[in-house]
Amino acid sequence: MTPGAGGTLDLEKLFAARLLAARARPYLATALFALHTVESRLVPTMAVDRHWRCYVSPVFVARTPVEELAGVWVHEVSHLLRDHHGRSDRVAAERGLTGPGERLRMNIAADLEINDDVYGNGLVRPEDAVEPGSLGLPEGKLMEDYLRRFRLGPYTQGLVWLDCGSGADGLEREWELGPDGANGLGPQERDAVRFRVAEGITARPGNAPKGWRRWAEEAFHPPQPWRDLLGAALRSAVSGPGAGEDYVYGRPSRRSAGLPGVVLPSLRRRPPRVCVVIDTSGSVSDAELGSALLEVAAIVRAVGGRRDLVGVLSCDAAAQVVDPLCRAEGISLVGGGGTDLRTGFAAALRARPRPDVVVILTDGQTPWPHERPPCRTVVGLFPRESSSGSWDEEDPGYVPDTPPEWARVVAIG
Repeated sequence: MTPGAGGTLDLEKLFAARLLAARARPYLATALFALHTVESRLVPTMAVDRHWRCYVSPVFVARTPVEELAGVWVHEVSHLLRDHHGRSDRVAAERGLTGPGERLRMNIAADLEINDDVYGNGLVRPEDAVEPGSLGLPEGKLMEDYLRRFRLGPYTQGLVWLDCGSGADGLEREWELGPDGANGLGPQERDAVRFRVAEGITARPGNAPKGWRRWAEEAFHPPQPWRDLLGAALRSAVSGPGAGEDYVYGRPSRRSAGLPGVVLPSLRRRPPRVCVVIDTSGSVSDAELGSALLEVAAIVRAVGGRRDLVGVLSCDAAAQVVDPLCRAEGISLVGGGGTDLRTGFAAALRARPRPDVVVILTDGQTPWPHERPPCRTVVGLFPRESSSGSWDEEDPGYVPDTPPEWARVVAIG
């Protein structure tokens, strides 16, 4: 009896297809061989869970040529490498997407992201693989972009069978073994696999499609969490009591009714103003100054895009003039000497109108004001490892003071 004909999984054929996939895409070999195969008659073709198990239908393997199976191997492992399950969970939470229909739409969108450049050059396109052009969509987009561009309808009716497992859309199936099942990869093991694959792609980028090169670049340089933290710290500061509040006579206080002949001002909230002090001393690298400019752009977004509310000054041992922000690339960063950000604080507080929040971007090698300034303070701190070398070439035992307790500190990098 031919393997697979009676319902038995033809492992020899399946693994031959995986070897063919690894030869066609050698940079994916680590991920392909990290998948643990689970025979299942409940999956329509092949599917993966978020724990790096691959569920395989014996009937599907029996009827599919080895060359097409190789493409399916690459397709399924691509879902896991690109974190489609985690991204689907985040999109569902952000956009309020619930129900199996929305998860099917996420699965389709994830397939569109993969299939536009995964086949060819040694990999045969599976017969039922959905591509952007089949839905009238452009190529080269991400799953999140495709989700905005189509809805389920008559033209997607032929895709209702599609089920790549929770590894594609984050929704756990009843036939999956779950987090406590055997032969799953833990978080550290999954990260190690992704890193090895990204390392292989960046080492020989000419052999990988554009989508994989983009993925590998993001894997080595992931979105930095400090931007979210810095934005959260800034929003907390500008929305706190006292920030952006002032007494105005444009609308008198209701208490004036109890004092005939006296007009009392009322407390009104105005848009908060932010002053960014950038440490331009010699101990701050050009790369860190470039990061500082990116943080300025993030700060502008945190105040609703109002560039007129953000002022920027550079400071080493002496502070420069506070300049209103037009655009990040127009900021002139002057300095290169020693560091004393107390002068930067003083210059920021002398600005008129006075800022409600002062943001300091520094490596921390500076004396700090002894007294709390009359506004909220957020410190973005570039990291320094004291164990890797001295903080001061002239004084090897010198370690700078930590930022004061009254400042909200966010580690950058």
